[in-house]
Amino acid sequence: MRNLCCCFVVASMLVSLWAASSSASAEELDLELVLLADATGSIDEAEIKFQRQGYATAVTDPAVLSAIASNAYGKIAITYVEWGSANSQDVVVGWTVIDGLPAAQEFAAELMAAPRRAFGRNAIGAALLKGKDLIDSNDIMGLRKVIDLSADSANNWNGPTIHEARETVVNSGIVINGLAVLCRHCSGRPISYDLESRFASEIIGGPGSFVVTADNPETFASAVRKKLILEIASNVDVGRKLAQIAIQK
Repeated sequence: MRNLCCCFVVASMLVSLWAASSSASAEELDLELVLLADATGSIDEAEIKFQRQGYATAVTDPAVLSAIASNAYGKIAITYVEWGSANSQDVVVGWTVIDGLPAAQEFAAELMAAPRRAFGRNAIGAALLKGKDLIDSNDIMGLRKVIDLSADSANNWNGPTIHEARETVVNSGIVINGLAVLCRHCSGRPISYDLESRFASEIIGGPGSFVVTADNPETFASAVRKKLILEIASNVDVGRKLAQIAIQK
């Protein structure tokens, strides 16, 4: 029994040392941001490219880079995931540290080059939990953690419910923001409900969470820029000022 207890104590110490070592080696930065982009059945190949281009343009925008530089560490980590059904979430670009224009350009180039691999009917709950898993399993220590979900509907046809997924994500200290996409080429506004209201009441959550609307193809890129700036800037006033600049472009 004594030997068994000693083995247990040694094992516990090794686990503690491993956890401390992992924490010490983790890269510290301002924000861990998961971009969850809609790739469900209502999104065709042209829309996938259009959506990716909006994010590629936004992440390299001077106002977005200024928002990154305005924070304590001056760097963030982002990953871009396309989601479809409960069994179809594709990490298009893995965790990438953005600390200036070269890194942002590299992220944008990789985003535009990757093939589409996610398909299926809406599974927002599964997508949110995928975002949480990516944050939980990385080797990054962000001061803030955010999941950013874009979608052209608030339906959830398979997988975990939105409610249970949102509760799990928010209770772990992760904020959920949303981009309500009302038009790309143009799928348009849902007929039976108000998409922004459904986002606000059912999907987003956590301190300071918000919804941004993209209501036509011309404003999609500026909506993405605004959303990224508001998420990235830890200083609210700085974020609002930079977001206003992005909107005016």
